Amino acid sequence: MSDIKLIDLPYQTSLLSFFSALRSLPYPALLDSNHEHFSDTRYDILVANPVARIHPKQNNTLIHWRNAPLYQLPESATNGDNPMALLNELMSLITQEEWAKNAPKDLPFTGGLLGYYGYEGGHFVEELPDTVEHDIRLDTLNVGLYAWAVISCHQDKTTQLVITPWCTPAEEDDIIKRLSHPPSNAHKATNGFTLLSTFSSNMSANEYAAKFTQVQDYIQSGDCYQVNLAQRFSSQYQGDTFVAYQALRKVCPTPFSAYLELTDDQSLLSHSPERFLLCDQGRVESKPIKGTIGRGNTPAEDKANADWLLASPKDRAENLMIVDLLRNDLGKTCLTGSINVPSLFALESYANVHHLVSTVEGRIDQADQAIRVFHSSFPGGSITGAPKIRAMQIIDELEPHERSAYCGSIAYFSTNGQMDSSITIRTLVADQGNLHCWAGGGLVADSKCEEEYQETFTKVGKLTHTLEQDFMK
Repeated sequence: MSDIKLIDLPYQTSLLSFFSALRSLPYPALLDSNHEHFSDTRYDILVANPVARIHPKQNNTLIHWRNAPLYQLPESATNGDNPMALLNELMSLITQEEWAKNAPKDLPFTGGLLGYYGYEGGHFVEELPDTVEHDIRLDTLNVGLYAWAVISCHQDKTTQLVITPWCTPAEEDDIIKRLSHPPSNAHKATNGFTLLSTFSSNMSANEYAAKFTQVQDYIQSGDCYQVNLAQRFSSQYQGDTFVAYQALRKVCPTPFSAYLELTDDQSLLSHSPERFLLCDQGRVESKPIKGTIGRGNTPAEDKANADWLLASPKDRAENLMIVDLLRNDLGKTCLTGSINVPSLFALESYANVHHLVSTVEGRIDQADQAIRVFHSSFPGGSITGAPKIRAMQIIDELEPHERSAYCGSIAYFSTNGQMDSSITIRTLVADQGNLHCWAGGGLVADSKCEEEYQETFTKVGKLTHTLEQDFMK
């Protein structure tokens, strides 16, 4: 097989127009760094039309090849086969290809796996209860094997089409033809977007308070130290969710935004500020968020809020618990002695909130191990609590509905060994005319119920209020 081909395209400060040009292809996905608002973000990535799609259905793990299979893997594995094991095997086969070994190391994605993992994918990692109501049709995870990608590098001000040997000449010509005439106003879709009702929660204030008390009882009895308790907000909609996504990215820009179109009536609109795991040349990095306060109405109030958060003993303790949890998770797969914490309790600020963010690092020694690090650490500890397994058991007991894509991850695993992933907070799930979003917070011993309850509205309010104000029927 030949090596990867790079085709120069006109530089794009965002890939929104290119996404519109390609979105009629199956399973398009846009990883959107909002570089206009975050000057230190580097890449945007756009893919579509995977050569294979891996997703579980009931007790089966399914792999659908678009044409002839590239590798001899079972198309349907039964008896509760673990899709993560299949993805590990597929990634190992990919990285053994000579052209993959020669793939450029200075690009984030040179073909490979990309998709989402729902929070309930944690059941593939640990034995956990499952008593919540499942009323969303999205697969627990849905990962595509992509043969090409459009990548904008904002530091170098370049946009390139990356073509792998899996991509046929006819497909390459079709992509170039579509990109030659992208829509000039991608935000104006023909059918628009309409919100049909205001967002309503799946628990009342009294119900939240009762669940808060149950968590405190578990903490006081020594069952756990921290539990992330979330509520779900739901509405109904009509039209094109990509219109809603673009409106939200303007008012709530984040460096790990993403839009994934799964079917005509299923999509993910993610406006996440949080990295889960990055693997760059064997260096693994996680940046957990724990500690949140709303932005102030004046510069003085905003600075006071930020200073209060930086000094808050509760929020610093909450953050440290998750740092320790991640050090343990990464220690399962990273080289012995390589785990360190170069940054603790740093302040990051967004349109609606300030966050405390720490950085945990480690190293691995095999190219295909990035996906194994991801799977063994999933889901991210910042959205479960500590200890992780007990916290997840309590979440299952107290939250009435599945989390679906919320608190899972959007991730890619490249043929060149690179990997990056987000924690899918500030994320909306569109499913069959319903639009869901979630917000939660880590409850610890000195948490106060009313403050924690209000924090959930602070986190998600910018998203829900924008849609209600701008798109309400």
